[in-house]
Amino acid sequence: MQYSVLDLAPVPEGSDTPTAIRNSVALAQLAEAKGYHRFWMAEHHNMPGIASAATSVLLGHVADHTQNIRIGAGGVMLPNHAPLAIAEQFGTLAAIHGDRIDLGLGRAPGGDQAVMRAMRRGMGGGDHFPDDVAELMAYLGDADPRSPVRAHPGEGTHVPIWILGSSLYGAQLAAHFGLPYAFASHFAPDALEEATAIYRRDFKPSEACPAPRFMLAVNVFAADTDEEGAYLRTTMQQAFARLRTGRPGKLPAPVRDIDAEIGAGMRQGVDHALRVSAVGSPETVKRQLEALIAQHQPDELILTGQIHDHAARLRSFEIAADVMQDLKVAA
Repeated sequence: MQYSVLDLAPVPEGSDTPTAIRNSVALAQLAEAKGYHRFWMAEHHNMPGIASAATSVLLGHVADHTQNIRIGAGGVMLPNHAPLAIAEQFGTLAAIHGDRIDLGLGRAPGGDQAVMRAMRRGMGGGDHFPDDVAELMAYLGDADPRSPVRAHPGEGTHVPIWILGSSLYGAQLAAHFGLPYAFASHFAPDALEEATAIYRRDFKPSEACPAPRFMLAVNVFAADTDEEGAYLRTTMQQAFARLRTGRPGKLPAPVRDIDAEIGAGMRQGVDHALRVSAVGSPETVKRQLEALIAQHQPDELILTGQIHDHAARLRSFEIAADVMQDLKVAA
């Protein structure tokens, strides 16, 4: 089973965007050395704690500093953009870096109503996402001399497209187009089982993807001990609670008593949303990942984890890679 990284270029409290970008490059280089298959980054806007808003620009920077690992968007929020512009951006990345570029597409705005207005996103209703996906696929596909608009660069690159989602809609769309599907189980797992079943049941084989390919997203907070892993996790618990209450900010430092920080009721709700996680020592993380794999039977795992301390974050992904290698050997 392949395993990959999802990174948001987090900006911790006490740090800044240039440091966050350097840290993302270091994480990508570690991921490449430890056998991760992909390094994906996600589009978010108006978030002081996330530096990956200009996703294609940052992906190009990461690709410049790595050699073989696949680099991609997990994802680009397509309704924010013209399909032609995204085809040109990722076609340019493919022209520079060859066949190691991925393009995951999401339907969400990557921000609130104010962001939608600032992005000049159409507010008139109607869902154009399926048409936009089809248009984008055509731009990246084989040359069509009859087309009045062609993507240069982009045309003929066949950059692999993934559909991202956290609902039945994305599963149905990915199945309809015969595209691989990544589920946002790391923060919105409620529809996971039903969406996976629908995707696999209704999948229509395509030239690009002859069989269903399902990616499961998992939070990982790995450390030398269970206590330290739980301590690292409190950063993401706080960040998620602040986001839910409309107070997004830089990535908070971990705390020893999370209930004292955000309240037991909020913590229970946050833990429910973040329940697709592996937290603790290498042995504990191995058991938890093994159980998630057995339950959901993914074709690939994509691991993420918002950890305040850069060294601890690198160590967490290093432990997770060792665990995945152990699981592959055991299989």
